[in-house]
Amino acid sequence: MAILEREDRGAVAQLTLNSPANLNALSDAMLAELKSAFTALAEDRAIRVVVIAGAGKAFCAGHDLKEMTAARAQADGGAAAFADLFSRCSEVMQMIPELPQPVIARVHGIATAAGCQLVATCDLAVAAEDTRFGVNGVNIGLFCSTPMVALSRNIPRKQAFEMLTTGSFITAARAVELGLINRAVAPERLEAETADLADTIAAKLGSAVRIGKRAFYEQLEMDLAAAYAHTGQVMVTNMLREDTAEGIGAFLEKRAPAWSV
Repeated sequence: MAILEREDRGAVAQLTLNSPANLNALSDAMLAELKSAFTALAEDRAIRVVVIAGAGKAFCAGHDLKEMTAARAQADGGAAAFADLFSRCSEVMQMIPELPQPVIARVHGIATAAGCQLVATCDLAVAAEDTRFGVNGVNIGLFCSTPMVALSRNIPRKQAFEMLTTGSFITAARAVELGLINRAVAPERLEAETADLADTIAAKLGSAVRIGKRAFYEQLEMDLAAAYAHTGQVMVTNMLREDTAEGIGAFLEKRAPAWSV
């Protein structure tokens, strides 16, 4: 049984965290499999959208605490192992916004600590209404400092700080209000609603979405004038593509576009 399963449905690839016994923890093996999968997807032009889901009763409960506890037996108390773990996890998280395809988290059960970080890192997220989200490390004496990076870039800072310092869960409805997820749906509708969102995006011109996703993250790091200058040039590049001309022509002629990519 693979710890991470990939299933392609047309132009949509679903990655399923498949380690339900430990609530799909981001173990060493899981991080390695995610890195390998993202590396392959980055070069896969047939895939236009990626969905990340979890098997069993939860999406992801964060790092594997048993592995982390075992590392403390090393001569340095685990310092080197912990530094390596958080470095590898940060590398995997940063691969998501760098992927050319939009990435959707399909969330159920719980998403805690690095699992909540994974949700916050994805470009989009759909969750079942009974899902709970938290950065709960402070409850066991481990402040969720790396999950904080993604969380604080998704929701207002005071709400992020409250979650980080209290270790309390928030509901899916509250996660929508704060902007952590896009929508909360009935549990029985989670798969269908996520598939509908993925299919809607996958039906767009793939090259335009790839250009747009890259520009979206690039302009977020710029001041206003630089962002407008950069995205203006991005739109010039986009406009010069033959498929874009075809899309505009099809709209004006009231017909479906015949896109090549």
